[in-house]
Amino acid sequence: MNKKAYKVYKTIMIIILTAFITFMITATGIFTYLQNGGKLSAINTKEQGDISKELSKFKLMIDKYFLGEVDENKLKEGAIRGYIEGLDDPYTEYISKEEMDEYMQEALGNYVGIGIYMVKDKQTNKVKVLTPIKGSPAEKAGLLPDDLILEVEGKEYSADEMDQMSNNIKGKEGTEVNLKILRKAEILDFKIKRENIKMNIVEGKVLENKIGYINFSSFDETTAEDFKNKFEELNRKGIKSLIIDLRNNGGGLVDQALKIADYVTNKNDTLLYEVDKNNNEKIKKSENDPIINMPIVILTNQNTASASEILAGALKDLGKAKIVGTKTFGKGVIQQILSLRDGSGLKITVEEYQTPNHNKINKVGIEPDEKVELKEEYKNKLIIPENEDTQLKKAIEILK
Repeated sequence: MNKKAYKVYKTIMIIILTAFITFMITATGIFTYLQNGGKLSAINTKEQGDISKELSKFKLMIDKYFLGEVDENKLKEGAIRGYIEGLDDPYTEYISKEEMDEYMQEALGNYVGIGIYMVKDKQTNKVKVLTPIKGSPAEKAGLLPDDLILEVEGKEYSADEMDQMSNNIKGKEGTEVNLKILRKAEILDFKIKRENIKMNIVEGKVLENKIGYINFSSFDETTAEDFKNKFEELNRKGIKSLIIDLRNNGGGLVDQALKIADYVTNKNDTLLYEVDKNNNEKIKKSENDPIINMPIVILTNQNTASASEILAGALKDLGKAKIVGTKTFGKGVIQQILSLRDGSGLKITVEEYQTPNHNKINKVGIEPDEKVELKEEYKNKLIIPENEDTQLKKAIEILK
């Protein structure tokens, strides 16, 4: 397809998509998963009429000139993905009917794959590994944060094709997937077996000076309860202070981060502001008296993102914890999962969140109280020997 023909095709797809989305919204309505209160916006009937007129012109052109068979469903789905990518928001994405059940399982903490969090890297236009999930096949195989995924099963992908890449990485349990990875200047090949992934395990132990240590890699539907159980286990062992390690924590369900903040803060403390496109605010407050009353240090790095930034930001602003490490990732927007009656869905950015002091997080991140870098050879490692972990050492020093 030459460039001129491609431009015409792209224009047609955008117009087809606009009319298709308008039809879907007005004909079926929308409801939400994982969030409350999805609302429909009014459709401008004049705009809808203009779109329909333009659509009819291009539809006639396709019918008259296009050589080959047309699969309308494929055209619509491809157009939807392209249209949504035009928002230039790395967190808004279309979810097909076939993908929806699997997507919801992932959101709740279980899926079959290799166990990595991925983000779009605009500098390289590639998909980047944010972090492997602890104990996952990806971690065991040696994938590291900041690895760039060049190919999956011999197919090259750009950052804008992250959804397609993700689908190609997933598969049946027990099968293998081949990845080509760029790590700094080195190209590496990995063959990784797919497994049923439990996305998050809350782990803990007692360090010197009766300091408790808890870490976990994401926030799924049981994280807050698992965290509470782990803290109570450590508390029975006589801990006097606590380190919460959120390094390489890619985020997850916001309500779980707020529940953990609730364990630490005073009843009715403001934990989070959620601000929509019209500057309307929803305030999230602590609902219970604290069950954790001891000094806390939170460890962060450049891969601390989303819900983990909410927890770190709330406890920092409220004076309940000191932050040690490096500046966080800076994902400060909230997505809502909307589902249409045909079974497909849309994960869409609907609000921005701000810390109790009204500090923005998105594209800014949270600065630590004590900036501490790891040695260069450990910056992208998931497992760091305690005697080499300068960030952990600083946290212990503060709590002594």
